[in-house]
Amino acid sequence: MVSERLQTLNRRTFVGTGAAVASTALAGVGTAQECSDDADEGQGADDDHGHDGGDDEDGVTYVAHRGYKGMYPENTLRAFEAASRTADMIELDIMPCAGGEIVVFHDEKLGARDGGTRGLTDEHGYVWENDCETVRNANVLGSGETVPLLSEALEVIPDHVAVNIEFKNPGSAAAQSSTDLSGSELEAGKDRWRSFTEKALDIADEYENDILVSSFYEAAIATVRELDPEMPVGYLLWDSIERGLDIVREYDCEAVNPPYNMVQGSPFFNDPYYLDDPQFADIDLVQVAHDEGREVNVYTLDTWYQADRLAEAGVDGLIANYPNLLRE
Repeated sequence: MVSERLQTLNRRTFVGTGAAVASTALAGVGTAQECSDDADEGQGADDDHGHDGGDDEDGVTYVAHRGYKGMYPENTLRAFEAASRTADMIELDIMPCAGGEIVVFHDEKLGARDGGTRGLTDEHGYVWENDCETVRNANVLGSGETVPLLSEALEVIPDHVAVNIEFKNPGSAAAQSSTDLSGSELEAGKDRWRSFTEKALDIADEYENDILVSSFYEAAIATVRELDPEMPVGYLLWDSIERGLDIVREYDCEAVNPPYNMVQGSPFFNDPYYLDDPQFADIDLVQVAHDEGREVNVYTLDTWYQADRLAEAGVDGLIANYPNLLRE
């Protein structure tokens, strides 16, 4: 059952399936290899392997993280086209080029991160310090695929597939994703975000897909609420359940997107993931979110075991690097 808040939105809702989750796998859906073969051949899926519009028997929304980055070169048109054949929702990341054009890319730098030996592309420097031509021609992971504009990505994703647009950075090294910003820091952050947010929302508004905007940046969520109060938003939690819930409530977010080790009732609660020694508060995040009418989309999954246990724990969406983790 979709939450009451999502049902009452006037303009857009994102594909959510509510708290009722069964742990049985859904038979009759294509395997990851079949989907990959279809993608390589440039063919659509047949009736046995097609998209089912999110009405799965297991009640879980399948979210393709960066277009299933474990299967395809991440955040590319090839990935989005292929993932759209099985996913209920595509997750993608956006930030601006030097000229303000919005591209789909995850890392702040085109090349290797500080101290690293390998980056996502064959180019270098911050995305927002490079002209759009350089960014768009960058070779993603040696695949021959290049960095798309947000408009190009939305163009290849079918209308019936929802899109989770994650706002990564507005084009400033000073932007902060901290979960403990002061009032003045937040206001300064919102000033950095407004132009970028307005441009991204204008692009999304040209397409018929259901949209969810998510971000680790509180200022991004705040500016979306200011500019388009009807746009569903989801706050990405990181290091604190309590502070994360404060922000979710502050902006009345439709979704809560936590790391999978924040979910009580799963074997992963408080396990190391992004943090070396997490000490999350004794809060049943899924229950609290559902009591408040919010969806819970958990990131980032790689295995059937993770997906199965988190579905049993009651999450609504599985943000995964591979397709069909719970489908036979």
